[in-house]
Amino acid sequence: MTTDLFAKPELRDLVRNFTLREIVPHLADWERAGEVPRELHRKAAGLGLLGIGFAEEVGGEGGDLTDSIVVTEEIIQSGGSSGLIAALFTHGIALPHIIDSGNSELIDRFVRPTLRGELIGCLAITEPDGGSDVAGIRTTAKADGDRYIVNGTKLFITSGARADFATTAVRTEEGVRLVVVEGFTVTRTLEKMGWHCSDTAELSFVDVPVPRGHDVGGFHALMRHFAAERISLAVQCYATAQRCLDLTVAWVRDRHTFGRPLASRQLVRHRLAEMARQVDVARTYVRHTALRVASGERLVTEVAMAKNTAVAACDHVVDQAVQLHGGLGYLRDTEVERHYRDARIMGIGGGTTEIMNEIIAKQLGV
Repeated sequence: MTTDLFAKPELRDLVRNFTLREIVPHLADWERAGEVPRELHRKAAGLGLLGIGFAEEVGGEGGDLTDSIVVTEEIIQSGGSSGLIAALFTHGIALPHIIDSGNSELIDRFVRPTLRGELIGCLAITEPDGGSDVAGIRTTAKADGDRYIVNGTKLFITSGARADFATTAVRTEEGVRLVVVEGFTVTRTLEKMGWHCSDTAELSFVDVPVPRGHDVGGFHALMRHFAAERISLAVQCYATAQRCLDLTVAWVRDRHTFGRPLASRQLVRHRLAEMARQVDVARTYVRHTALRVASGERLVTEVAMAKNTAVAACDHVVDQAVQLHGGLGYLRDTEVERHYRDARIMGIGGGTTEIMNEIIAKQLGV
């Protein structure tokens, strides 16, 4: 049953062709440029890819979490990267809060143009001294008549350098709220170990006026959408691992040392077998958890387990892929080298591995 739900051959063909045509030939250049072009958003929107998983009523293409998972899997397995996913699909974390608010004016102003590839949005939560402590948000939004005045700093904001608006966590007199902000300043673009094609920024808010009507939810609304973000990261993990496994299998079949193909050696075959086992376990568990989330279950512990399972599998597989590629795997622009660098963020972004373990431990009563 699970395999059938994720098969979706027509969607996979569409995504694969788009990736091979519009992404793979340019990805190395985008890595060096530090961002993907806005035109890529328009091209993806033109095929309906940006709108997958979003209701038609708000300008989307319909579909559910399983469709979004297929898009992520197929882009990475066709030669894209998790960094590309982060850059092109940041709206997946920026828009849901606006949509949930039911504010038709905000949906028309921000959601529809973003799904058409005309605007880029980001989610601005993390602060320089806050990390994963969402409850400790210090950016303030002080009431001033029919508007807020926002002051503060946000750090590690994906797509922040290119964003036209930021769905931003702020502290008001009523507690932590989410407001849609324009007019912020990009203080600096951050250079990173991986995800080079995904721009990441520090944002500054200095007396930025924001209409009170741009309030789109509170702390509980913010926490509710963490599950989808963590599932997305988990999918990126096992898809990256699968891609590295596929590349490595092809490599060891073709690579000869001392007159024999690498694949003829038992040590190499056993490493590949362990890589395959971990990929399959991660994919099976993450997909199972995703189906439960898609059916309406509000899972926290299981999502944390799924993310950590996929992160661990990815960490192991990308490391082994580089090792088995030898010196080639250490060269910049070799695909497994890119995946190795990109994978390191997975145990940090969307809630660190340690935070996930705290969630799991609470379920155990310890």
